[in-house]
Amino acid sequence: MIATILIGVVALIHAYIVVLEMVLWTKPRGRQAFGMSAEKAEETKVLAANQGLYNGFLVAGLAWGLWLGEAGFQIKIFFLGCVIVAGLYGAATVSRKILLIQAVPAALALAALLLGL
Repeated sequence: MIATILIGVVALIHAYIVVLEMVLWTKPRGRQAFGMSAEKAEETKVLAANQGLYNGFLVAGLAWGLWLGEAGFQIKIFFLGCVIVAGLYGAATVSRKILLIQAVPAALALAALLLGL
């Protein structure tokens, strides 16, 4: 039950990231979230949309695992692992904030899942 809730939270976080990267990137909210000037946001909006699409695949995978319930155990492990790796890479290359926003919640969800919580 706890794992299911945490996985849902991770999926919602990434759904919000999809919106930020694909819809709001050049808008004030998107620029604020990523610390971008209007010019830089406009220059990078295609790259951001691509990132958003990949985050959407993470959401889809987590939702798929949740939809399958216990039968989705391995799918949940795989997609949480993907989120953790992406969060670690983002923290190392872009901002440590990504560690807290993406990797830590996914690690907590994975731990809860593996512990049967």
